[in-house]
Amino acid sequence: MGIIRLPSIISGVKQFHKLHSVLTRNQISDVPKGHFAVYVGETEKKRYVVPIAYLNHTSFQELLQKSEEEFGFQHSMGGLTIPCNEDAFFHVTSRLNNSL
Repeated sequence: MGIIRLPSIISGVKQFHKLHSVLTRNQISDVPKGHFAVYVGETEKKRYVVPIAYLNHTSFQELLQKSEEEFGFQHSMGGLTIPCNEDAFFHVTSRLNNSL
C-alpha cells in the first residue's frame, strides 16, 4: 500500500479548481464537450483543442505547472497558454493519445 500525501492531493485539487475557473470563464463555442483549448508556442501561439482526460497525466500536469509559473492564471490570450515549443507539446500529447 502506498503512502498518500495529503498536501500534494490538496495542492492538485486547488490547481484543478483554478484551471477549471479559467476554462469555464473563457468558454469558446467551437470546443467540444470533454475538451479544452490551449495556446502553445514560445513566440507565436497556436491554438489546440485537447481532451480533458490529459489533465490526469503527469506529463501534461508538468506543462500546466510551467504555465502557472510563467503566467499564473491570467493569460493574455484569453485561454490557457502553455509556454513550450510545439515539438515538445506534440511529443507529450502523442504519448498521451497512445495511452488513452
